Amino acid sequence: MKYILASASPRRKELLAQAGFAFDIIPADIEETISGGTPPEIVMNLARQKALHVCRTLSEDTCTVIGADTIVVYKDEILGKPSGRGEALDMLSLLSDRTHQVYTGVSLVTGSARTPVVHTFYEVTDVTFYPISRHDMQDYIATGDPFDKAGAYGIQGPFAIHVKCIKGDYNNVVGLPIARLYHELDRSAFHGH
Repeated sequence: MKYILASASPRRKELLAQAGFAFDIIPADIEETISGGTPPEIVMNLARQKALHVCRTLSEDTCTVIGADTIVVYKDEILGKPSGRGEALDMLSLLSDRTHQVYTGVSLVTGSARTPVVHTFYEVTDVTFYPISRHDMQDYIATGDPFDKAGAYGIQGPFAIHVKCIKGDYNNVVGLPIARLYHELDRSAFHGH
């Protein structure tokens, strides 16, 4: 089975490669709009939109497109990618010394653009930060690392020193629940056809 990752994320690319998948990358060139519903519904909808968008651009129908989207949620507030330094600081201040959730939706689309078979799921991980000083937040923001990441942080970079504990799948926080993805592919009709 040929796989296509509908994401330009270097972190998702690395996770898929580490897991031994052979895949091409075709980023879903769509405007991400967070719309309605619960966090699981939101990330699954976004992942599905991305995967279907890429599926429609393909001429072959013998591959599986993998779409993914990650959001950070604190209480009922959804934190996407920060628009600038001020918003990054606000997000990190909100998450400091607290526990939040990271949701990643994954959508697997196989078959033709006309009759795609779609299987979508999500994973959630609890992440707790130590208290973070304003100075540390500003130092981190100055690295530029927060700007392409939901919640204004990347768990696998220089920000790792502020993460107190994780309950759930670490890779889900990075951006792709790779073990769950493998098992969903294994269980679903996509595998071996």
